[in-house]
Amino acid sequence: MSSQKTKSKVKLTRYLKPYLLFTIISPIFMVGEVMIDLMQPKLMSKIVNNGVLGNDMGVIISTGIQMLILVAFGGFMGIMCAWTASVASQGFGNDVRVEAFDRVMHLSLEQTDKFTTGSLVTRLTNDITTLQDFVAMVLRMFVRAPISLIGGLIMCLSLNVNFGYVMIFSIPVMLVVCGVILFKANPMFSAVQKKLDKVNSVVQENVSGARVIKAYTREDYEINRFGEANTDFKNTSMRVLKLMASIGPILMIVMNLSTLAIIYIGGLQIEAKAMNVGDVMAATTYITNVLMSIMMVSMMAQQISRGKASADRVKAVLEANPVIISGTNDTGISQGTVEFKKVNFRYPGTHGNNVLSDINLKVNKGETIAIIGSTGSGKSSLVNLITRFYDADSGEVIVDGVNVRDWDIEQLRKKIGFVLQKSELFSGTVADNIRWGRPDATDEEIKKVAEIAQADEFISSFTDGYNTIIAEKGTSLSGGQKQRVSIARAVIRKPEIIIFDDSTSALDLGTEAKLQKSLRENLKGTTIIIIAQRIASIMSADKIAVIENGTITAFDNHENLMKTSATYRDIYSSQMKSNENGGVING
Repeated sequence: MSSQKTKSKVKLTRYLKPYLLFTIISPIFMVGEVMIDLMQPKLMSKIVNNGVLGNDMGVIISTGIQMLILVAFGGFMGIMCAWTASVASQGFGNDVRVEAFDRVMHLSLEQTDKFTTGSLVTRLTNDITTLQDFVAMVLRMFVRAPISLIGGLIMCLSLNVNFGYVMIFSIPVMLVVCGVILFKANPMFSAVQKKLDKVNSVVQENVSGARVIKAYTREDYEINRFGEANTDFKNTSMRVLKLMASIGPILMIVMNLSTLAIIYIGGLQIEAKAMNVGDVMAATTYITNVLMSIMMVSMMAQQISRGKASADRVKAVLEANPVIISGTNDTGISQGTVEFKKVNFRYPGTHGNNVLSDINLKVNKGETIAIIGSTGSGKSSLVNLITRFYDADSGEVIVDGVNVRDWDIEQLRKKIGFVLQKSELFSGTVADNIRWGRPDATDEEIKKVAEIAQADEFISSFTDGYNTIIAEKGTSLSGGQKQRVSIARAVIRKPEIIIFDDSTSALDLGTEAKLQKSLRENLKGTTIIIIAQRIASIMSADKIAVIENGTITAFDNHENLMKTSATYRDIYSSQMKSNENGGVING
């Protein structure tokens, strides 16, 4: 079985270390801004009590100027707080996203299959953005709300202790309301993200499979499928939003009742000559600030719930250790040999019979070996074990005399050129896509391998030649053109072993024959493993392995297989008969 390291716990706070200075000074700036805000009502009460009621214009002017200076200074503090918090949160988000993407690139295929493409896209975009916003809120609101709450309470009580009775009743009510609603909403945030995963998965499938959808005129079906996923996402989101929306009106009612109570108590105190009008105005402002701070706390609690749901999903990616663990060996006894010894394999998470059973196969340096069999017989699974896309459940897969589990995985894959069944090209020029196999390749080398892959003729016919831009996923090229560019990309690596996984299915027999002849002439000494559906493509191979239900039932050259393998003769007869009738199907 595949070995796996102990799962390591990731602390997201470590991504803030490079921005430690900003995470420290941002709250300090916020403290300064809040303290200045708390001074304003006190100064306003002075203007009302001593200036307006005392008919002293000097107090009004001097205190007004003092307030303006403080407002300007407070504004500066607020701007600096916002800037430093943005630097820290944006940097945090960038670093988490880069490392998460790096981890995804190093995950084994079974792990990326388990996460699903749509979910990984959501985690690397929406979830990390939510965490980024959460960090910004922590550095600002998490500081502002508590200080404004405590400072407002102290300032309000310093004006008159009787105002404390209002707070004793209002604050617990607001906290209970927030607590109950957030307790119900907390599990819903995880559900919302899962629904978004589904939406992204449907979008990804439809964008990548657009040609199939159009070919089968299934646009309406896929639109309905997307509509169902999107409606499910919308309904789940609406349930959360409705629940969270109920907080605002309830807290506003409590806040307005509290303000009325403060005004009523203040009016009694003014009537009793125990307070001035300005002090009541200041108390009203302070109690409003206190209750608004509690509303901010409720918003923060909501953000904490969403942040926790997103953090768990991002951490699941960051904590996922690759199932395929690299070995340390980087040298082999020989070059280009492959051997299977009693190999058994079943895809992870599946049940039932093995995909491959008791595979014994030896490929010598420079040999051309072909693999043929019915769909689902295990051909692609066999070659996937050579590159360690998956590990065998039992037995040994040996490359150059070393078990692939012991190879340094990067060195192992550098020895192998792999042309996949599905040609994957990237946005960029034709030359860029070929050079993708070896970044330091020269223009002359690119042209040479394109000639070997029978691609130079059609590439040269383009207006911009090798500088022709290829559309996303190679949609501007035909299937055969994409396959030939992919073959050139593999050949330019100068690998010791090159694997063709049914990668010439879109070529006509004439072009394929030229390709095979060119490969034999230019890749002498290179071990070639070919998976093919067409028997005409492999008749000239040194040896041909016939796979049936995950087992190699015959392994010999064409002439001997025609004598000893009934399965091979059946394949030959059916295809040659179709060929005679002009009915050969290319891929």
